[in-house]
Amino acid sequence: MLDPDLQCALTAAAATPRLLVTSDFDGTLAPIVNNPADARPLPAAAAALEALAALPDTAAALISGRALGVLRELSGMSAAVQAVGSHGAEFETGGPERSDSGNVSGFAHEIDTALLARIIDELNAIAAGRPGVTVETKPASVALHVRNASDSDGAAALALATAAAESWDAHTTAGKAVLEFAVIVTDKGEAIEILRNRCAATAVVFLGDDVTDEKAFRRMRDGDVGIKIGPGDTLAGYRVDTPADVAAVLQYLADARLPDQQD
Repeated sequence: MLDPDLQCALTAAAATPRLLVTSDFDGTLAPIVNNPADARPLPAAAAALEALAALPDTAAALISGRALGVLRELSGMSAAVQAVGSHGAEFETGGPERSDSGNVSGFAHEIDTALLARIIDELNAIAAGRPGVTVETKPASVALHVRNASDSDGAAALALATAAAESWDAHTTAGKAVLEFAVIVTDKGEAIEILRNRCAATAVVFLGDDVTDEKAFRRMRDGDVGIKIGPGDTLAGYRVDTPADVAAVLQYLADARLPDQQD
């Protein structure tokens, strides 16, 4: 059962002329798993987001730290649901460049490939010999994951990466058992504003669970609804506990908006 105050906010958002519904992927639409490649959205959450995307005057989007191609592949969402990868920096453009799973994508900023290669090499050296410490390479960033490492190996890897980053001209973002180093500016809040303007949204709903989502919550305006998943300090106005609750939120929103489209 959703909190009554959240229900009230969702009902108001559902009545807006043009609605944009956006969600993070890992830990929000999809439960956190030990192997990032195994992440999949909860079927109920995916179905509800697809239902919202199919409604008139309603747009839906995923905004994730994943590379755009990987996000498309793992989410399994249709083209009706927009996708933005690399923490808001990688958009589907319709141009000639394609990301690693064949999806058309583009970046607003030029990628420093030499710096990216250096970071990859140094993080791989840090991960070597530390079981459970893994390096995830993306088109414009590199992430060091320690979720599956021992406490000592994880702490050592993060400390070494933090020290190494002092000599990199990169943007560092700390997440849940992960450090990510981007060679371009990344901002989910900026991505929200781009999508808001593209679809002329009069209200935005955004759901997210990690510290990188706070940049999006910071951009919420009057009439918008920001929803934090799980514990931790947040700028979001509302909170739910699990991805199962996210499915309930999205379904509530879809049900609340549908009658307005049939008047």
